[in-house]
Amino acid sequence: MRMGKVKHKIAVISGKGGVGKTLVTVNLAATLAHEKGAGKVGLLDADIHGPCVPKMLGLKGSKLESGLPGIFPVYSEGGIKVVSMAFLLPNDDSPIIWRGPIKMGAIKQLLSEVAWGELDYLLVDLPPGTGDEPLTVLQLLPETDGVVIVTIPSEVSGDVVRKAVTFARMLNVPILGIVENMAGLVCPHCGEAIEVFMGGVGRRVAKDMGVPFLGSIPLDPGISGDSDCGKPFIEEHSDSAAAKAFREIVKKIIEVVEK
Repeated sequence: MRMGKVKHKIAVISGKGGVGKTLVTVNLAATLAHEKGAGKVGLLDADIHGPCVPKMLGLKGSKLESGLPGIFPVYSEGGIKVVSMAFLLPNDDSPIIWRGPIKMGAIKQLLSEVAWGELDYLLVDLPPGTGDEPLTVLQLLPETDGVVIVTIPSEVSGDVVRKAVTFARMLNVPILGIVENMAGLVCPHCGEAIEVFMGGVGRRVAKDMGVPFLGSIPLDPGISGDSDCGKPFIEEHSDSAAAKAFREIVKKIIEVVEK
């Protein structure tokens, strides 16, 4: 594998879809890139069937190139090195209709042949669940520093996150902590916090399962808008409550990983 110069490797997982895992991953990567400098953070989009990272980083239409010593990542405007299956598709409407063995082969190729160069952090955005793709990545990713698990403040999501915690433990992968996304809405007119969903689920699950709670990210209309426009939210709205939450989460991750 060409990861000998990658210092830290972190996978971002969720037990279920629809919790904003990729959005969280992209903004964590952008925050880390701001801290570490351009070219020091990589992002592997390992969601074979629904790769969204290129859209969120303004890289739609980009293509991977290869040569010596391997496959070269695409650079985002913020200096993040990105690899995604979306870069290999003929157009945005093309689905990937593959069975398990072919998918596993593609994942192995991405993990073994990408020339990342020197990185401080490589984040891997995994598809939802605990099936073939997450299992393969976590088994093959060398010296993983740990996983970040994303949930939303609902009991349904909380129940599935418990399975994700157990999944990581069964694979002997360290759990860096749980992030609760969509945790309340700050009214843009009066500034009052509105509990859209049942609050505190992420913190309660973390306590029950004996894992760290990294923080809560409030709902912000700008997050969705910036993602659709291909701009990391934390770069466009650095003074918002959500951007501050991302920075605090990254601070905790760095403290644990680099201690």
